[in-house]
Amino acid sequence: MINPVDSLLKEAVDSKGHHISPVLAEDVKNYLIDIDGTICDDVPNEEPERMVTIEPYPDALNMCNKWYEEGHIITFFTSRTEAHREITEEWLDRHGFKYHGILFGKPRGGNYHWIDNHIVKATRFEGKFTDLVTEMKEIEVFRK
Repeated sequence: MINPVDSLLKEAVDSKGHHISPVLAEDVKNYLIDIDGTICDDVPNEEPERMVTIEPYPDALNMCNKWYEEGHIITFFTSRTEAHREITEEWLDRHGFKYHGILFGKPRGGNYHWIDNHIVKATRFEGKFTDLVTEMKEIEVFRK
């Protein structure tokens, strides 16, 4: 089965002409969006029965679907385990979320530091999904 996201990728090479991981066009964003506490109330793995009845945040549903319709890639990630895959996919589908994939098993506990060789932009969710704006903030970088 062909992954529809693959058609959005462009071949990339390093300064020596060696192939490296492909990249997206500059106008396509690769949104990685947490589920619990971000698109709905925070439901811990220890209370999976709540995953069935929790309601999505309407602004999260609208904004995620807007980004999807604009051609961006939507991938949800969660500390839920693979045991929660079926209930999670059913919940997302029942509420009308449009997405390309889900990653399970995110480490629990927060204080995340993402280290990657690709551009990473982090946005902390603080209660409302709205259009994103650019602000200058202090960040940690590797010493040269």
